Amino acid sequence: MSARLEARAARVAAALKKLYPDAAVELDYRTPLDLLVATILSAQCMDKRVNVVTKGLFARFKAAGDYAQADPAELEGMIRSTGFFRAKAASIQAAARTLVAEFGGEVPDTMEGLLKLKGVGRKTANVILGSVFGKAEGIVVDTHMKRVAFRLGLTESKDPEEIERDLMALVPRKGWIFFSQGMVWHGRRVCRAVGPECPSCALDKLCPKRVC
Repeated sequence: MSARLEARAARVAAALKKLYPDAAVELDYRTPLDLLVATILSAQCMDKRVNVVTKGLFARFKAAGDYAQADPAELEGMIRSTGFFRAKAASIQAAARTLVAEFGGEVPDTMEGLLKLKGVGRKTANVILGSVFGKAEGIVVDTHMKRVAFRLGLTESKDPEEIERDLMALVPRKGWIFFSQGMVWHGRRVCRAVGPECPSCALDKLCPKRVC
């Protein structure tokens, strides 16, 4: 990566820190298991909807064993409004069974361990590692990160793994956790896919691919 891109990434990170000093995952959770379930449910679903659903879900299921032994029909019914509910219920139950069988019912705090769980890819693993365990093992690449990073010229790729590698090369490791959430917050609040607020965007002068 060029020094020019590293400098741009540093300026972006500094601007995000001023804009969103408290940026954090917007899914409601109390435990690592809660966040694991919530991130699985958040696939192609708004966080606000997930938070409505998990309020009752977390009251009903408190441990990995509870999910593992749940009636699939009940679980599906409770998460139906998040979309793709059958696949998500199957992933949650499979992940819970792995937690019980291999991790004593506890969510692992390593990338290797998390990737053993059904429904968990690097994006979900990075969310959990950063938000719950304070471990910077990578950068969260969701639809917002993909869009904002591309518009800011920090990557030319559309592939999540390539985008993550590009960003990890530009941003110092100590800043990965905040950068992940700051970029996502900016994508949700300003640099939206539809109706981006370019004229009022604090990153406007750093954006070579503004769309408005």
